[in-house]
Amino acid sequence: MKKTTIIFNCIFFLLTSIFVSAQTGKEVKPQNYLDLQWKQIATRMPDTWYGSNEAKMVADSVLKYQTEIGGWPKNSGFHKGAVDQEEIARIKSTGIGATFDNGATLTEMMYLAKIYSKIKDERYRSSFMKGFGYILQAQYPNGGWPQFFPFRKGKTVSYASHITYNDNVMVNVMTLLRDIVDGKELYTPMQINSEMKAKAKTAFDKGVECILKTQIMKDGQPTVWCAQHDEFTLAPANARAYEPASFSGAESVGITMLLMDIENPSKEIINAVNGAVKWYENHKIEGIRLSPIINKEGVKDLVVVEDNTAPPIWARFYDLETEEPFFCDRDGIKRKTFAELGYNRRNGYDWYTDAPEKLLKRYPIWANKWIK
Repeated sequence: MKKTTIIFNCIFFLLTSIFVSAQTGKEVKPQNYLDLQWKQIATRMPDTWYGSNEAKMVADSVLKYQTEIGGWPKNSGFHKGAVDQEEIARIKSTGIGATFDNGATLTEMMYLAKIYSKIKDERYRSSFMKGFGYILQAQYPNGGWPQFFPFRKGKTVSYASHITYNDNVMVNVMTLLRDIVDGKELYTPMQINSEMKAKAKTAFDKGVECILKTQIMKDGQPTVWCAQHDEFTLAPANARAYEPASFSGAESVGITMLLMDIENPSKEIINAVNGAVKWYENHKIEGIRLSPIINKEGVKDLVVVEDNTAPPIWARFYDLETEEPFFCDRDGIKRKTFAELGYNRRNGYDWYTDAPEKLLKRYPIWANKWIK
């Protein structure tokens, strides 16, 4: 999954993007593949590369890192060659490490589907199906998915069990399930039978139910979502110290777009989309933009500047009471302006987004089709 950001000319921010789509990502060159990121290797190499010896070696590494429960850890360089036996032993012995965060598990499954289409090694298909089983097992009865499953325990990661929209976790999981149900070409070689497709459809539908139940209501009207919701009460929930519960100006875009992709949407889905779009129209920020500068210490920095020609943007977080944008440092204290942030959080996190713009552009076409 990719974030849209308005941080111009700051390439290092773009490197934080997650979950590269196999259908939309640009193809990369296979030369020096060890220098590429794992998500590029997994989904964006030329089609013929997935039948190469290099691809097979990478796939064998992917198999070794799969956990007993079926998922994978995140941020592992499966393509780097050497397998970290100690890391594998730790993952397998503790039962932690399986996650959907940063595209983990989903990216590995996409890679296995690609390579199995070229190299009919049944280990790859079995591993893919084990990952599929992990997705089903990780879903809560209410239809949501956590960031980690089994979730990590501890004060610093207490949010890992929440229903997670952050970084498009649930959207990415549900997109993969939908693609399986729809028989997308990527998964055709896996020969997924009708029973498994039915399970994927059921899981997807339950996910939609969860999305509808967690949509934040304000004055009786549907709005958007928080980046994470309590897995029991479904209420907006805190994550890291600088990520308090809020209206999410970023993650709610992917959720709304997913709902808009559903054919023959129910009245509830239509109302959810309409509510989210209306909220975005009412919360756009105009007349400012982020500008990279060299500060007085001689290092790259970001500042907000006035610009009447700038396209609209949205804050990542809006207060649940006032609906005003806010910004947080690691102390968890809400600040009203971007300038009040310390250097680390100001430059190490995406506080603004222009992603809702593509949603608002698409909405009229969707509304013309489904709203009578």
